Amino acid sequence: MSNALTVTDEQKNDLLKFLKKNKTADLITIYLAFIEEKFHLKPVLYPRDKTIYQSLDDLIEKLEKHGKLWRETEITIQFGQQSVNEQTKKIYICPFTGKVFGDNTHPNPQDAIYDWVSKCPENKERVGGLPVKRFFVSEDPDVIKNYISERKASVKKVVYSSAITGKLFNSRQAVVEDFKKNYIKLLTMIEVQNQNRYQIDETFLQFIEKHLNEDKIAAFVEALSKHPEFDHYLSKWVESE
Repeated sequence: MSNALTVTDEQKNDLLKFLKKNKTADLITIYLAFIEEKFHLKPVLYPRDKTIYQSLDDLIEKLEKHGKLWRETEITIQFGQQSVNEQTKKIYICPFTGKVFGDNTHPNPQDAIYDWVSKCPENKERVGGLPVKRFFVSEDPDVIKNYISERKASVKKVVYSSAITGKLFNSRQAVVEDFKKNYIKLLTMIEVQNQNRYQIDETFLQFIEKHLNEDKIAAFVEALSKHPEFDHYLSKWVESE
């Protein structure tokens, strides 16, 4: 024979606080509040599939199992374009910082160097109050070679894409954290019971059916009857039956 249901002093105080805030609560409502606290329930709604789950962990586990939360993918990382390379025939050089534009690596190198020196933070020279726009130009292969830097090889990296948005994240945990923040809604057991817009996950539904029956509720009433503080409420609930 299973042990009789008991209501601890801590649970009693929590229930009394709940009843004080919800003066019109009926027996089912207070019972749902009790089992929510007793079993540490944190129901969660996932609007995308219009389903309520027993907990966020349950939801994440099921989404991951069916590949509906994140996908592993591979990206190629390039380390910048060379400003000068072996095919460069002419370069434009900033005299203040050494920044260089090549005739074959930039679509408009002369315009680019004019724009650069006019805004260069190291350009302190002024003509008529405006920054000078002087720069160097070279077609000497030996000078050009001085500006050729070895380009790092591209690398491949495994990252994770959200199955919902397609956005890339550095880790699976980052996908999960984004999901928690933006795509779920926490509910109370009372909200779960009082809604009819969403389906309830089968596992969670079985839990509810197991605990929301006449025998369980009767045991709860008996447990409350051992605390005089609930006499007023029990009388009201019995009368309403």
